[in-house]
Parts: sequence; structure tokens; C-alpha cells
Amino acid sequence: MTTPLFLLRCLEIGLSIGDLDFVTIGLVLDIWTEKSNDDVKYQRLAGQAEFDKF
Repeated sequence: MTTPLFLLRCLEIGLSIGDLDFVTIGLVLDIWTEKSNDDVKYQRLAGQAEFDKF
């Protein structure tokens, strides 16, 4: 990943340059990945019973 690409990812998730003092590269990538998954529709969501088994 290049620096411009990293800064683009930060811009896409709404982070400012000042915010970068408080986050890691990995956290930025995790947030960006989760943001891209926001529109995914799952066929089945886990319920309380599945969480209890976990």
C-alpha cells in the first residue's frame, strides 16, 4: 500500500490528519473493510442461541 492510497482510505472513512495520531494502519484498514461491508445483506443473522453456543 502506498502513502497516497492509505491517505485516500483515511479520507473515505472520514479521518483527518490529526486523527492519525490515535489510530494504527491496521485499524484504518479494518474500519475501511467494515465500511465496504455495510451494504451486504446476509441470508441469516445469528440469534441469541447461536451467541450462547459460541
